[in-house]
Amino acid sequence: MASLVTNDTGTSQPTGAFASAIGGNGEVSQLFTTLLVAQIKNQNPLEPTDPAEFVAQLTQLSQMETLQGLSSQTALNGALLESLQTLGLGGQVGSLVTVGTDEVQLGDTAVAGSFELGSPSTKTTLVLTASDGAERRIELGTKAAGKVDFSLDRGTLGLAAGTYGLRIEAADQAAPAASVIGTLGSVRLGSNGSVVVDVSNVGQTAPDAITAFHGRPATATP
Repeated sequence: MASLVTNDTGTSQPTGAFASAIGGNGEVSQLFTTLLVAQIKNQNPLEPTDPAEFVAQLTQLSQMETLQGLSSQTALNGALLESLQTLGLGGQVGSLVTVGTDEVQLGDTAVAGSFELGSPSTKTTLVLTASDGAERRIELGTKAAGKVDFSLDRGTLGLAAGTYGLRIEAADQAAPAASVIGTLGSVRLGSNGSVVVDVSNVGQTAPDAITAFHGRPATATP
């Protein structure tokens, strides 16, 4: 039978089946347990609480503990998957990758990229936006549906080195997403615990922005 005993400090403690039912509870459920014990201790002896109510509350406690366990396991699995992702990406450092992005970093070398048209476009424009808001519009003309490649050379375009906003405008359809090819330079954990990758021509981005791996560039033979 579930019962309560009072220790030397005057605090009631559960015993028997009740103690077994709540044994092993974590800190999160201690308040629940304390309130339940107080309810049992302070019930009116002339009108005792129906034991079925205590059973129902213990069932709720058990369900809460189960959910807490599932939540902890889910968090653990997520951390494990993130660690495996970090290790996997670490092995790809130095590889060329395609990254979906709305920004591009222009430096001393030309940047290759592409976008996908869902239907033919009679007027296609690539727009670069500088940090001061100035736009440089590059007319690409008529393009068929499918993949469209482009190359950005800041010297040819007469642009200063730096980061530019990147967007595509296409006639009679939603703006397609642009992708840029760069080299995966590093993989690290951000301050919030999420994985951050650094890709040349793009900068820091999330791993799920990478849409393709192209391997490491061939090394010239002496």
